[in-house]
Amino acid sequence: MQKSVAQAGAELAHFIEQHPKLWVITGAGVSTDSGIPDYRDASGQWKRSPPVQHGEFMASQQVRKRYWARALVGFKALREAQPSGAHKALAALEAMGFIELLVTQNVDRLHQRAGSRRVIDLHGRADLVKCMSCDYQMMRHAMHSEMARMNPAFAAMDASHAPDGDADLEADFSAFRVFDCPRCGGILKPDVVYYGDVVPPPRRLAAEVGLKNAQAVLAVGTSLMVFSGYRFCREAHAMGLPIGSLSLGVTRADALLTHQWRAPLTPVLTHAVEQLAALHRTLDTQELPSSQNRQGASRSSGSA
Repeated sequence: MQKSVAQAGAELAHFIEQHPKLWVITGAGVSTDSGIPDYRDASGQWKRSPPVQHGEFMASQQVRKRYWARALVGFKALREAQPSGAHKALAALEAMGFIELLVTQNVDRLHQRAGSRRVIDLHGRADLVKCMSCDYQMMRHAMHSEMARMNPAFAAMDASHAPDGDADLEADFSAFRVFDCPRCGGILKPDVVYYGDVVPPPRRLAAEVGLKNAQAVLAVGTSLMVFSGYRFCREAHAMGLPIGSLSLGVTRADALLTHQWRAPLTPVLTHAVEQLAALHRTLDTQELPSSQNRQGASRSSGSA
């Protein structure tokens, strides 16, 4: 059952105050207010066909043609997106000293643009492409510029945006020309962990180190249906850490949660940040007179 913004925000603020070294994991729900569609509904079911599999992308030129033609239209949503209130609230919590580490399953880099610094992009970043043969890297906007030049008819098309820079575009993609690695001619792929691929071990290990230093876990805007994110909640549960979730729907980790708020993300996070800021201002004000008295006593002692 959903809670009111005020109730959920107050409870979340208390949770954070009690566990000030949070390990936070975020998902697509954090970026929907930025205009980036998500994959799943409130019950955790797919809203559309699942995204492309790593094996399919690597094995089939036709799959790559379809992928890049649709991305030429849909990537505008990621490129032009601005941080949401949820991104900004999480950055504020980090600045206040409450976040030990933020692990995001998103690939849009909006947490960093909002001001968060202690971030691990668990599934990579969509603004980079990498050659699967020689490891050559280039910025994605540069690749899209080349493909737009090579495919002017496709570049002029329009369609509704889909998750992760995809678009709901259906056409004959056989004539689309894919831009391959300029160094070796290999397959260029977004520097993103696709379904069927694995999170690079150094990235996973860095997230685990952060978890060991945390006092609690907070999942924000994620159903945790993907095992790469859910595994950390299982580890936290085994460690005896409190686990909270703020989302609009169910999560795969519901049975592991000690706290759950089914409520809209941005207003609840904003309310919690405001409450924590007000609490700290009150504490600072209460400490000020005793500090001034100590200073006054010191001056009196020095003049005697």
